Amino acid sequence: MERFKSGMFSCAVMAMIIGVGAPVAVAKTVKVTLTAMESDVVVDHRGTKYAAWTYDGMMPGKLVRATVGDEIDITLINPKTNKKSHSIDFHAAEVDMLNEFGSVRPGHNRHFVFRAGHAGVYMYHCASNPLAQHIARGMFGVIIIDPKRYSRTYPKPDREYVLVQSQYFPDADNVVDMVANRGWTHALINGKPFHYDPIHNGRATRALVSRPGERVRIFFVNANINMPVSFHPVAGIWDRVFVNGNLDNVLKNVQTYMVPVAGASIFDLVSPRGRSTNNALMDHTMSAAMRGASTLLMNFSGADPRLGRGENILLR
Repeated sequence: MERFKSGMFSCAVMAMIIGVGAPVAVAKTVKVTLTAMESDVVVDHRGTKYAAWTYDGMMPGKLVRATVGDEIDITLINPKTNKKSHSIDFHAAEVDMLNEFGSVRPGHNRHFVFRAGHAGVYMYHCASNPLAQHIARGMFGVIIIDPKRYSRTYPKPDREYVLVQSQYFPDADNVVDMVANRGWTHALINGKPFHYDPIHNGRATRALVSRPGERVRIFFVNANINMPVSFHPVAGIWDRVFVNGNLDNVLKNVQTYMVPVAGASIFDLVSPRGRSTNNALMDHTMSAAMRGASTLLMNFSGADPRLGRGENILLR
């Protein structure tokens, strides 16, 4: 009996040492309801309105977040007041595209469930024809699938922010130009050019913030129609880049990383300790940077502790 107890004690110690006994997230069901809306949204700091197609009237749509192993329970509502069919394509899902991702006519709904099998950050968007138009007019969003635990490779961040870059085509009905990459006038970050960059747009009232030395994690999605993004932190170096957000696809000390169209990655930035600094998180493709693809990250001791945490990781 004593030998048995001793063995159990040794196993418990070993479990703590190697992390087997560490608490893990329990699988759950994450219920998400999205409503397709054909309505105007404001797309700049001047109040310009755009005839958008969105999920729930927001561009990007609501943030969906789950943990590996969770079930994602999706309901898409297309109100009968809409004129177009709409759908939803989750890049994190492994399902039947003709069924779960099929178009929903006005006045109808679609419900499906998928299991979160791979950690990462992914785009979701409308997959109805013409695909380019549905995305360009605003039907896109982000789903984050967290790992069950943090690790040395994937440490817990001090703050997190979600950034989605997209192209703005003022002529919302010109699908030919969208596909040919003509006629876009601005690069939008979470729905507005220079959304969080008061340096390049005096009307911008917000910026991303952190305290010196904090690890800031950026969940970045490229919702452009045609253009990859050369994501670069001016006056900084990406401490880590997790390609597609996958923990096994880690790069260290990267100056600029290319995010493909409809792709996404996680970017960690750690500012210097002991002094205030600022970074511009920008698309180093100048045609995009000068049209709005720049975000200011301010690192200072008085940074608002609420920003970059909880509900404040996707700033509206």
